[in-house]
Amino acid sequence: MATKFEEPESLHQFEEPAHILWKSLPPTPFLMAGPDYQANQEKNDLLQILAAQGVEFLLSGQEKVSPIICAGKMICLLFSANWCRPCRTFTPLLVQLYNTLQKRDEKLEIIFISLDHDKNEFEQYLQTMPWLAAPYDTELQKQLCDEYHVDRIPSFVPLCGDGISKQDDLIGFIEDYGAEAFPFTRKRRQELKAMDRAKRVEGRLEDLLGNKGLNYVISRHGGKTPISQLVGKTIGLYFGAYWSPPSRSFTAKLSKVYKEIMDKTEDHSLEVILVSTDRNLVEFKLNIADMPWLAIPYEDESQQELYRIFDVKTIPTLVLIGADGKTASENGRGLVCLYGAEAFPFTEERIEELEAAVRKEGEELASNVEDIKHEHVLKLELAKAYVCDFCKRQGRFWAFSCDACDYDLHPSCVQLISNV
Repeated sequence: MATKFEEPESLHQFEEPAHILWKSLPPTPFLMAGPDYQANQEKNDLLQILAAQGVEFLLSGQEKVSPIICAGKMICLLFSANWCRPCRTFTPLLVQLYNTLQKRDEKLEIIFISLDHDKNEFEQYLQTMPWLAAPYDTELQKQLCDEYHVDRIPSFVPLCGDGISKQDDLIGFIEDYGAEAFPFTRKRRQELKAMDRAKRVEGRLEDLLGNKGLNYVISRHGGKTPISQLVGKTIGLYFGAYWSPPSRSFTAKLSKVYKEIMDKTEDHSLEVILVSTDRNLVEFKLNIADMPWLAIPYEDESQQELYRIFDVKTIPTLVLIGADGKTASENGRGLVCLYGAEAFPFTEERIEELEAAVRKEGEELASNVEDIKHEHVLKLELAKAYVCDFCKRQGRFWAFSCDACDYDLHPSCVQLISNV
């Protein structure tokens, strides 16, 4: 029976879920403001709730300020807590976003609604936030969570028309785009998604790799290669990390294939570029030490953008970009494992040729055979990878197999056995 490839490793395998359910609240539909007048109504509703609870001020650090300070601004509510690990992970990202938007003079104000267990936790957590906060009050927490249908934290609720709902994953949207996500509307999300799609399909390598980046890639020895020099080559964007065992395993396989391709192509028309998720610079250097190809510098922000643009959720992943600059395949890992260097230049035409050759090979083989050393009839099967039980070498594509006994033979070994 054919053995399976190693499963890709989730980028979040060692992290907690993106949100933590607040068990004291039942799950309810999440309602967002629609037209602009409704957004203004939600702001008024917030002020009415604060007034009904006797809240006459908001907190700005240690100071008390009037809620009127929010007049003329877009208000967003942050439901969060110091005991919640995903909240503590999200807060620094939101601080960076908030500070960036303040420098741009955007009319935004965030109000922290604490779900901490006590006032001391609330005050400690508030020290990490540059925005406003509602005073610590468990009754106020409950009423605001009911009003805005919050059943998990962190939750970020913009009081605006056309705002992105919880179901649309506003937290993930902010994590992906940072300050560019402002003003957190569906229209803005559509604009950013369209920009990503254009980078993915329109064929400009400089826009894909150099946007907001350093405009060069590096070798393991520290040499710099301008991205402009890679135009016209087939590019493999290799998403991986040193901490991931499947990545290290695929690195060895890809290195062998890379060397074979480079040896047989005079113009060296292939280049692989590491897009790292290493946790620190030390790991990054260990990762590229055994790689014969290039890498995006560890500090280059374009790495995060590439993970988002190609929607990479697991590693290792190999995205192939053709010589024309357009995405040829987002399953480069599968092509390399299946066809090796024969898949180059990874075009649709080349893959079709290889698939046709495999089909032709199968058509020329018997549908089943008998092995004098095995009690069952062996059936012809298409397998991605297996180990032959006669020669003990790895095989691919066609195998004569017995599923009941987990027994596999190379087609060529069947003939050898019959001659023994």
